[in-house]
Amino acid sequence: MSNRIKTFAIIAILGFVIGIIAKVAADHISTWIEANTTSLSGITPYILAGIAGAILTIVIVIIWAHLTSKKNKY
Repeated sequence: MSNRIKTFAIIAILGFVIGIIAKVAADHISTWIEANTTSLSGITPYILAGIAGAILTIVIVIIWAHLTSKKNKY
């Protein structure tokens, strides 16, 4: 397999896992927010899932960029 296909496959798998983590986190946090605020009760899970997914994706990309960067060895 070429490196490009491996990279796409790894990103797809990470995206799937990030989506699951974001959904679980949003479910647990949204129940608390819905109990404390009534005005956002209809859209809270969607907002939280989006925020959690965005944060987790940024963290994963930063880790990937750090691990694959070519460092100068002096």
